[in-house]
Formats: sequence, structure tokens, C-alpha cells
Amino acid sequence: MALAYVLINAETGMEVELLNELLKIDGVEEAYMVYGVYDIIVKVHAKDIDELKDIISWKIRRLPKVRSTLTMMVMES
Repeated sequence: MALAYVLINAETGMEVELLNELLKIDGVEEAYMVYGVYDIIVKVHAKDIDELKDIISWKIRRLPKVRSTLTMMVMES
């Protein structure tokens, strides 16, 4: 099992729409709008690192309203 948290900067004014799109992605367990440097935090769960990489690289980062991301891979819980 692989787990990561992804911090996202969204296009201005598109935070709610992006949050709704993120919640539709398989592997996204939770997503929240937050205040601070980033706009949204997402918890992503996958069966392995390769699947996790695919979800983040091909499904999350490629959404048109995503300006930038910072991914934090969980080492152990």
C-alpha cells in the first residue's frame, strides 16, 4: 500500500471546481481546501508506488486548473 499527500496551488477562483474534480479520481481518499501557501490538500492511496505515481502524474497534475503541486510520500504510519 502506498500513501501520499499532495499540496496543490489552483488557478485563482477555481478552487471549488478543482476540489470537486479531484474527489472523482480513483485513489483520492480525501481532499480539502486550506488556507496558507497551498489551496488544496489531497490524500492519495494506491496499491503500490507505481500506481501512486500514475495517479499523481497523470490524473492530478494534468488537471487544467492545477498550477503547481508538492507531493509528500508517506514512509510509515
